[in-house]
Amino acid sequence: MPFIANTAEQRQAMLSEIGCYMADLFGDIPEAMRCKSFDLPGGMTEQAVCGHLRDLASKNSTQLTSFLGGGFYDHFIPAAVNALTGRSEFYTAYTPYQPETSQGTLQAIFEYQSMICRLVEMEVANASLYDGGTALYEAMMMALRITGRNKIVIDDTVNPIYRKMIHSYTRNLKIDLCETKNDGGMINRAAILKAMDDKTGAVILQNPNFFGCIDDFTDIAAAAHEKGVLLIVSCYPLALGILKTPGAMDADIVTGEGQSMGLPLSFGGPYLGFMATRRKYVRKMPGRVVGQTTDTQGRRGFVLTLQAREQHIRREKATSNICSNEGLCALAALVYSCLLGKQGFKEIAQCCADKASYAFKRLIAIPGVRPHFPAKWFFNEFVLDLPCDATDVIGKLIEKGIAAGFPLSRYYPGMKNSMLIAVTEKRSKQEIGMLAETLESVL
Repeated sequence: MPFIANTAEQRQAMLSEIGCYMADLFGDIPEAMRCKSFDLPGGMTEQAVCGHLRDLASKNSTQLTSFLGGGFYDHFIPAAVNALTGRSEFYTAYTPYQPETSQGTLQAIFEYQSMICRLVEMEVANASLYDGGTALYEAMMMALRITGRNKIVIDDTVNPIYRKMIHSYTRNLKIDLCETKNDGGMINRAAILKAMDDKTGAVILQNPNFFGCIDDFTDIAAAAHEKGVLLIVSCYPLALGILKTPGAMDADIVTGEGQSMGLPLSFGGPYLGFMATRRKYVRKMPGRVVGQTTDTQGRRGFVLTLQAREQHIRREKATSNICSNEGLCALAALVYSCLLGKQGFKEIAQCCADKASYAFKRLIAIPGVRPHFPAKWFFNEFVLDLPCDATDVIGKLIEKGIAAGFPLSRYYPGMKNSMLIAVTEKRSKQEIGMLAETLESVL
């Protein structure tokens, strides 16, 4: 039976056996940052632990009606998604290095890649990445490898969380990050065109952008390609049910967050980053690519066609060091997409857009509430200005059971009274009316 050290004396006795003291274990941590005490409570029974965790969980506000967005959305998930992804042959599957024993997993990844290619209208996709932010960073590095340049132009309508991730990952790299400021909620075309030069590897844009505004980047793609610059587009997959695809805009690399396709919000993850590109760039793409082939008897089979990954001990020469795929999350996105089908994508996208339009009209009818941007076209998110601090209003609405939106002052100076509101197909007409009435009473 294993020995469990519950007291300080028992722990020190164990350390003494290996000639070590507790302080030695934390020698690299500055004194001011060390924990002052290791007096842990005594052990608890399983029943007591379960009761304690239930008490903690009950303190969470889990019944909020959510109008939060900003890249992560509260969409309906059909029961079949969890029923299928929870099957043991999928749920416990690991890296398919041995194709002869991994045909099911390999085919699922192949079908996922095919689905992403059809959705964004690109030629090849990889087997997924960690999340939308790291996927965008990987696309940026991929563009620099392709062009051999070291400058990136990125508009501030791109998700600020993604931009912060890019700044973090490139902090010690010799990359010139040029950020352009939006023009009324839309990309600043003049500033982007001016910023592009012979050192620019890529332009990074987002559609719908962080403010929910819809755009068409075909003109930017043409201008970029004339200068040997690649266009990277981050997109919202469900919006592609009704919007022009990045492929149709002539984008070179497409990324996005796949959480909206069958994955719960889950307090922040795990999520799913997807990436697709042109066939000619496939060898510069991070991650792995599953391909279809035939065996010696002519039977269809699936293999890892490309797998230039960090596990191959390439260290600094690796294509990427953060490109492990989110296999189970990718499977959930595939199952969700198959359940919806092409028509289902259109219907849900249109439902989100219609409900957002209805909510927008209800909310701007409240005295003191007005649109922040003049842009008329948005998908399922929009920005409103309140007559007071948006953070305070959002806090008061949470007390009334409504997560009303995202305070934009956190990332955008001068937008203290502005909040971003998202509406998905889950929000009913009654809930939208409740938001409008409660917001008006709070104001």
